[in-house]
Amino acid sequence: MAIITLANGLKTLFCVLGCVMTAALTYTISIDGLPFRKELLTPWMAATLVDFFINVVPLATWVTYKESNWIGAMLWVILLVCFGSITTCAYIFVQFLKLSPQESLQDPIYHALLRHSSRDSLDHEGKSSSVVIARIVFSVLGFLMLGTLIYTLLTDGSPFRKELLTPWMIATLIDFYINVAALSVWVAYKESSWVGAFFWIILFICLGSITTCAYIVLQLFRLSSQDPIYLVLFNSGNRAENGYEKAYG
Repeated sequence: MAIITLANGLKTLFCVLGCVMTAALTYTISIDGLPFRKELLTPWMAATLVDFFINVVPLATWVTYKESNWIGAMLWVILLVCFGSITTCAYIFVQFLKLSPQESLQDPIYHALLRHSSRDSLDHEGKSSSVVIARIVFSVLGFLMLGTLIYTLLTDGSPFRKELLTPWMIATLIDFYINVAALSVWVAYKESSWVGAFFWIILFICLGSITTCAYIVLQLFRLSSQDPIYLVLFNSGNRAENGYEKAYG
């Protein structure tokens, strides 16, 4: 019963968060107009957007893995780029709706993460692994954000200034942290202890996509270079229970 409550709780959470972001977007447009104005692109807004879109990359990668065809995947990725966390919440909500009662009872997060065609049998995602490439990509993205953060601090000072909190900056931060909430649910599922999960989530909140990239790279180094890259999604318990470690280890 507790796990069924978890599935329903996560559906409710992401439904509420999606509604919050929709309301924030609507309100900001009504009081401050459209965001496509040069004066809004301050150094810290630019840094925040870089942070935001780097966090979109792992979400888009998961969506691409989940979708059974490239057209559907491309559509969702475009929506992620254009509408941010509204799309994130909608997509996650839909994935939980697709779960059968048995899947919700067994392990809702695992089954929501897993691609439908992978549920019935273990399949190789191609003969050559993408793990090494993913390590490089997320390392580069992490250092890109670190460089952006240092450069913005040096050229524009601290971000903790009242004048930076424009309506569109506030809306962007809400958008950013809703995506952080989605990634934090995954981290809580991945980590074997609440202490470890809490530590990483605090770093997510404080350092944003730098932590996202560091965490993903760390998880990728726990895989063999010959493993299918989608195994990074699952915790060690699910990998062992469903035979992934035996099949690919």
